[in-house]
Amino acid sequence: MKKATPVHQIELRLVELDQLFNSMDPTPFHHRDLDTDAEIFLESWALEFPQDSRFRILVHIQNMPPEDPTPLVAEAIHNFFSYKSALIRRNLKVLLLEGRTSLLIGLVFLGMCLLGADLLSGQAGNAFLRVLRESMTIGGWVAMWRPMQIFLYDWWPLLRRARICHNLGEAVIHVTPGKA
Repeated sequence: MKKATPVHQIELRLVELDQLFNSMDPTPFHHRDLDTDAEIFLESWALEFPQDSRFRILVHIQNMPPEDPTPLVAEAIHNFFSYKSALIRRNLKVLLLEGRTSLLIGLVFLGMCLLGADLLSGQAGNAFLRVLRESMTIGGWVAMWRPMQIFLYDWWPLLRRARICHNLGEAVIHVTPGKA
């Protein structure tokens, strides 16, 4: 039996509806960027939950506009986080391409360093050549640091953030009058 996907509620309290949007953004209302503080608030709360979570966002507006803003707020939040998810996924693709390139460069450099160190191994009596041989071996392995960092550590936080933003982009939005 498959476990149900959890739905978590995030509440946002505003005095005016305009607080939700970036005042410097000239695009139409429903395509506007969210205010940085609102974005950080929503995303930071969402990141505290498992990446497969679903969300319900409840927006309380103290000075509620005369017309129901729910469709506009929902579209703006969905557009913003869907775009952000796509942007993060593009960054992930670029990072993985960088990782493959770094891996290729690192492997070639490591091979050259190990080959050079192997050629110097016959000169074990000379202290300078022993230090040079060990330096080449260490330097070759250090060249593998960046690809290992990318493939072991850097990619999965981006993927998690992209999934969370995707789920925020599909959140159920409710707008209610309330205290800020």
